Amino acid sequence: MTAPRIRLAQLTDVAELQNLEEMARRRISDERGGERLLEVTPPRDDQWFAEGYVTLVALINDVPVGFLSMRTGAISFIEGVFVHPDAREVGCGDALVDEARNIAKERGGRRLEAIALPGDRETKNLYERAAITAKAITVAVDLSDPSS
Repeated sequence: MTAPRIRLAQLTDVAELQNLEEMARRRISDERGGERLLEVTPPRDDQWFAEGYVTLVALINDVPVGFLSMRTGAISFIEGVFVHPDAREVGCGDALVDEARNIAKERGGRRLEAIALPGDRETKNLYERAAITAKAITVAVDLSDPSS
């Protein structure tokens, strides 16, 4: 498979970005903590190009196969990263995160943060390869659940 190319998202990418995000959200919903993450992270809809946000696209043969969405600032935050299952293991995720690091630095960021769900080893490995490591663990209880 051809090496991935990373670029800023364009308006012509929106339909494919939405398809990829839908796939990502389905995958997240199956992970421990996924439903909670989906509650606090609504679909991006019009946020792909919002002020203070950067959306990167991974392309193979000029076809979008992955994305990374990041809020930029002093502390930049990766809000979502996803690569189509058929395009994994060729460096798309690594290339997306590397470019996000570069952009965060260029825009004056002091730190880059992201979330990985407890059982999502693929995402944890992706971030660890980029030296993005756990700094805190969030714990929670669902107070509406009588068994909690």
